[in-house]
Amino acid sequence: MRVGFIGLGSQGGAMARRIVEAGYELTLWARRPESLAPYADTAAEYADSPAKLASASDVVCLCVVSDDDVRQLVTGENGILEGMREGGIIVVHSTVHPDTCKELAQAAHAHGVSVVDAPVSGGGMGAEAGRLLVMVGGDTEAVERCRPVFATYGDPIVHLGDVGSGQVTKLLNNLLFTANLSTAATTLTLGKSLGIDPARLGEVVSHGTANSFALGRVVSAGGTLDRIAAHAGGLLQKDVGLVAAIADAASVSAGIALTAADATLELMDHPR
Repeated sequence: MRVGFIGLGSQGGAMARRIVEAGYELTLWARRPESLAPYADTAAEYADSPAKLASASDVVCLCVVSDDDVRQLVTGENGILEGMREGGIIVVHSTVHPDTCKELAQAAHAHGVSVVDAPVSGGGMGAEAGRLLVMVGGDTEAVERCRPVFATYGDPIVHLGDVGSGQVTKLLNNLLFTANLSTAATTLTLGKSLGIDPARLGEVVSHGTANSFALGRVVSAGGTLDRIAAHAGGLLQKDVGLVAAIADAASVSAGIALTAADATLELMDHPR
């Protein structure tokens, strides 16, 4: 299977390296040539447009930031659908609105191409270790064709349903993570006010029933949300906003998790 990859950031770059080191024929494209430099020691090939990359690939993976980026790469001028052959698969690893993936799936279907949404969690370190959580939505046959590629950087790989279901799941995960950040940070602050050192309190709670991944991130950042806000505040703001919009469109309540997530965004100075 020939694989194309676009989006060579800290996470996507590590994913691409895992693919080529597993022996797959890999083609890369990047807006900035310097983004390709780290792959000079690999067998990866380079394309001069997304369309050219697609013409050399059976599966094209996207790990870019926004819905607009994904749409442009797939349907824009010199985009993936201009070059991909019938039977190809586009994998959206980006965290975007599920409707974006559904719209692209309809557009791709006219070209005989499938779309699978497969957002990931675990960051660059998780990708390097082959331990990303891969949340997948799409046709079963297309998902199974992609699974060996996913397995180069992901474990577990969970197929959740039709196109878009991976995105909904990832957004719900990020909603709960965001909510947990404020409950962890404010608990450490309360402990300090009551005479308990926040670092020692964090050490205790991390071994107790109230432990969470979010708590670990807050403790490692010195008990505040400042560091997390600096590198992830904007992304969490985007994801919480997407969940709220999806819930509103479905006429369902997002519940207390959204209230707590909004409190986190306020503490980070990234209000929704």
